Amino acid sequence: MKKLPFILLAFLLLFQSSALAETKTYIKEYTYHASEDDSRNSSRVTAMREVKRLLLEELGTYLESTTVVQNFQLTKDQITALTAGIVKTEIVNEKWDGHSYWIKTKIVADTDDVIKSIDKLRQDLDKSRELEEVKKRSDSILEENKRLREELKVAKDDAKLVIQQRYNTSIKELAATEWVVSGLRKGGDGDFKSAREDFSKAIELDPKDPYAYYFRGMACRLLGNNNQAIDDYSKAIELNPKYANAYCYRGDAYSGLGNNNQAIDDYSKAIELDPKHAMSYYFRGLAYGKRGKYNEAIDDYSKAIELNPTYARAYYLRGNSYGKRGKYSEAIDDYSKAIELDPTYANAYYFRGSAYNKRGKYGEAIDDYSKAIELDPKDKYAYFGRGSAYKGRGKYSEAIDDYSKDIELDPKDQYAYYYRACVYSLLGRNKDAIRDLRKAIQIDTTIRNLAKRDTDYDNIRNTKEFKRLIGK
Repeated sequence: MKKLPFILLAFLLLFQSSALAETKTYIKEYTYHASEDDSRNSSRVTAMREVKRLLLEELGTYLESTTVVQNFQLTKDQITALTAGIVKTEIVNEKWDGHSYWIKTKIVADTDDVIKSIDKLRQDLDKSRELEEVKKRSDSILEENKRLREELKVAKDDAKLVIQQRYNTSIKELAATEWVVSGLRKGGDGDFKSAREDFSKAIELDPKDPYAYYFRGMACRLLGNNNQAIDDYSKAIELNPKYANAYCYRGDAYSGLGNNNQAIDDYSKAIELDPKHAMSYYFRGLAYGKRGKYNEAIDDYSKAIELNPTYARAYYLRGNSYGKRGKYSEAIDDYSKAIELDPTYANAYYFRGSAYNKRGKYGEAIDDYSKAIELDPKDKYAYFGRGSAYKGRGKYSEAIDDYSKDIELDPKDQYAYYYRACVYSLLGRNKDAIRDLRKAIQIDTTIRNLAKRDTDYDNIRNTKEFKRLIGK
């Protein structure tokens, strides 16, 4: 069985730069005039938040004007939310004189990369909604911060102390949101360890932020620490019991520990909270597939596809489930759709080739296996599959070459030796057939039972060497 790579959709998906991409640089200055209730730190946090907002709005305005982004049909707020964690804000200079905090910052953005990232994120409906919620929370904290500053101007005595305490808390919360965004950007660059550290700093400043726990859980999951991820997702759920994404990805962490029952419970809870949560249907489909419940898996993949018709991997995995049920025509349709959405999807070519092989369409199978090999020259399974298709067409020389390549990549693949022995037997190359069959049995003694019934060995069945090998 071909080993399936598991791709966890997390953080921001960034792309390599294009040589023809346009680089835009935006520079903004902002001066925050501190009140008597401000400190250097509170003034810096506020100034940084405001100047970053101005930079992102200017970049968002440009992106909104491009034809490509206009076709995405996103609002300016959505563009800003998706862009916040993609681009890095650099501090050019900053000054504090005890009364005002001046800061100068810039953004250098490869617009081609940014647009590609926005496109990818907008297709992940659950993730894009979440990033919008993060922005809303940040904006809400900023508005409260402004309101508290006005109240402090007129408040007196004990009331002022209460408002001051809340104001100081809002400053910490604002700083925490910046650490969350920083962690998202680092996660998007694949630096999950640094991302986890940034989310931890956010939690230290604002222990009641469910997003910081959630994203730290994502970083821990990607670093292979499922138990810590579960703890963080659970804390996010405690702070926000309606947090569908936290249930969804806690389920994924349970799945990583082999606890499929708990995983399915969490996916189901996420779907209960948000019936349009495409990722939960997708993950639950995976869990059902692991338990051999292919009908349930097909239903869930179908729902994920209904909610996100561009989800190539959902088509691919639904195709696998159809294949498990022997519905090869439906499987081929799904693999074809996955390939249409992602022409570089090597696994989809491989499994479509396997489905064609099952239906005896060896020419189509050979074409697909060849494409899979072109995309991944070290895919031993594709060589094995193509060898089987060549064998089915009677092209024994080509079959031997492919089985040999499989063995080169994996010297312990008993089935490559076994079927190469079959081909040698069909060609009358008895010594080569016996040699390979012996090797296959040395690796896996159960091969003997397969050989007893295999008509490909009829040419050598009555030889002493064959009888000795299979125990007659």
